[in-house]
Amino acid sequence: MRYNTVKDALKIIDNSEYVVKNPERYKGKWNELFKNSNPICLELGMGRGSFIIEMAKRYPNINFIGLELDKSQTATTVINLENIRLNNLKIICSDARNIINYFGKEINTIYLTFSEPWPKKQDEKKRFTHESYLKLYDRIFKKDKHIILKTDNKILFSSALESLSNYWYIFNKISLDLHNDERKIENIMTDFEKQYFKEHRPVYYVDAYFKN
Repeated sequence: MRYNTVKDALKIIDNSEYVVKNPERYKGKWNELFKNSNPICLELGMGRGSFIIEMAKRYPNINFIGLELDKSQTATTVINLENIRLNNLKIICSDARNIINYFGKEINTIYLTFSEPWPKKQDEKKRFTHESYLKLYDRIFKKDKHIILKTDNKILFSSALESLSNYWYIFNKISLDLHNDERKIENIMTDFEKQYFKEHRPVYYVDAYFKN
């Protein structure tokens, strides 16, 4: 699925009250920005924001932060938030490798929803479930570690299971076909996922945790 380039994306981003322009300022103080002590969940690679927006609507007592590197997709998220008021949602337009500059130990859950799979062996270190990223997450999780991943890519999914297992995560739930899983796992679809659902493509899912 291709995304269109948004005209004046930077202007749209800069004018949004949802976008945090200086996230490093709030490292260790995100609850002050949200003005509460509710749990904080982070989505890396939020795309056009359909998942994180719906999560914020559904769970008003949880704070959500969506991070996206692509400016056009971030701008589209902002556009999708027009006429919507969500006090529990913030957006960061940045590279995921910068998260240790933005957060102290204050994140409860990390969502990885249809991340770039980087299927080639030489690119595996770029995957959000590579050990190098898991080490970054260690530095921002509040206490227990909790990662929820969805993907349509078998290579990414199998490598994610291997990386998480090697890193001592425990699998709470695994599904090889989320939309047809008899357990009826609670699910909010992303834009990618809605298209995959129409095409009857399987979506792979894992809910992994590590208790400290």
